[in-house]
Amino acid sequence: MNVLSWLNQEAFAAFGQHIIWSDMIGNTVGLAALALGWRRSIWTWPAQLLSGVILVGAYAAAHLSGGVGKQLLVIGVALWGWRQWQRGRERETDGTIGHIAVRFATWRERGMLLGATALGTLLVGGLFTAVPELSWNPWPDAYIFTGTLAAMVAQARGLVEFWLAWLLVDLVGVPLAFTSGLAFSGLVYVIYLALVLWGLRDWWLRSRADAPTLEGAAA
Repeated sequence: MNVLSWLNQEAFAAFGQHIIWSDMIGNTVGLAALALGWRRSIWTWPAQLLSGVILVGAYAAAHLSGGVGKQLLVIGVALWGWRQWQRGRERETDGTIGHIAVRFATWRERGMLLGATALGTLLVGGLFTAVPELSWNPWPDAYIFTGTLAAMVAQARGLVEFWLAWLLVDLVGVPLAFTSGLAFSGLVYVIYLALVLWGLRDWWLRSRADAPTLEGAAA
């Protein structure tokens, strides 16, 4: 038995839901990645990378091509975001490298994120509808696919709005995961909601603390 076969085996059953190893392990690592993102730790990116690799198997087993595509995007954007944060970390007063600086998006950036998400959902959803073999639930699957990409791009740029993007993805991701047989993903999405609200508050306050420094540098 290879590793992929083992990961897609049932780990246990609870409340009528069958939990597979890849779903459980991948999402547990994803939770750790989100917590690291809240702390503005650069280790959020390798954690997201590992989570994406494992969850490719989980979504493939559930026949959700949008989920597979989403995780492939997670892997690619995690590599890009890792590089962005390596280059963008702020220096502490003692000269050591600290955390990434965060800020609110400009109205132009918000418009671009919303427009790209809407257009991406239409294009991907249209593809899934035209080719039913790709996804049994095309529009929610397409929305999560593009919403996740938008959230990760915003995170890589240090935008507070990335938390709001994750919140909007969760609102669709929870019911889709449960109806797709990925119960652990559904549970994790609920936990994500609490972490997202906590992280949003922390980044919001941090952006206000960073603002005088950024304004002084610009002057």
